[in-house]
Amino acid sequence: MRLLVTGGAGYVGSVVAAQLVEAGHEVTVLDDLSTGHADAVPDGARFVQGSISDASAALAGVDAVLHFAAKSLVGESVEKPGLYWANNLGGTLALLHAMREQGVRRIVFSSTAATYGEPERSPIQESDPTRPTNPYGASKLAVDTTLTAYAGLHGLGAVSLRYFNVAGAYGRFRERHTVETHLIPNVLKVATGERESVSVFGTDYPTPDGTCLRDYIHVSDLARAHLLALDTIIEGEHKIYNLGNGTGFSVQEVISVCREVTGHEIPAVVGPRRAGDPAVLVASSEKIQRELGWKPERTSLREIVSDAWEGLSGR
Repeated sequence: MRLLVTGGAGYVGSVVAAQLVEAGHEVTVLDDLSTGHADAVPDGARFVQGSISDASAALAGVDAVLHFAAKSLVGESVEKPGLYWANNLGGTLALLHAMREQGVRRIVFSSTAATYGEPERSPIQESDPTRPTNPYGASKLAVDTTLTAYAGLHGLGAVSLRYFNVAGAYGRFRERHTVETHLIPNVLKVATGERESVSVFGTDYPTPDGTCLRDYIHVSDLARAHLLALDTIIEGEHKIYNLGNGTGFSVQEVISVCREVTGHEIPAVVGPRRAGDPAVLVASSEKIQRELGWKPERTSLREIVSDAWEGLSGR
């Protein structure tokens, strides 16, 4: 197939683009490089530097779109909500309009489990209420709502994939954020000397070791789910699937495994809880396993951390 990957110079988008090329697809990457990296575009893919707000030319002759381009910092979204609504929802609306003009009727959307907000239960299922607690999650939910409307009104075929924390590396494709908010790379940066210590926010949660429990998924497993979703799109339908590891890992577990993998002490500074941090956030992937046959293969925290460490340090 001829495919357009928006945001394909970013972390997850580049891994998906690489797997698509490996699968024999004709891939075009569209990225404005505001947070992506030109050298992350995989060999064999065509690169177009530009915005999703002006994607019409890049869509010519395309069979389907895999959409990753988005602003994704929760804290920044609270400080600059207009930026997130304009980019994540406004940009996607422009993309969908261009898709209609070019006759492209299939899309896989990289959504987020932040659409659920603070859940009533764990693991979170697709049928659970969506109550995002920040503009980032709200803007992504708005895109999901839009895709449902476009499926009903215009016959668009769409799949949204919702997930929490992505980690690990896929060959040379790794996590590289100017502003890093994810736990595993921040812990590993202590080992590389880029940070002095890692912060632990609260040790009195109702979890086995008192620290927050979170869902982590290996980036290669996540990318594979996007390829499966692409093959199962039905025009006129919008399907939503959660992706998860199947279990959660605590902050303390992550730090301990990082210490083992790197051989570094990695000092941890314990502080009070952060407002709004739920004790447990784990997504159920039962639906996608049942309907699409997807199952995470790299579920070991040590394997996830080892791959991330190799990608970060060049080891």
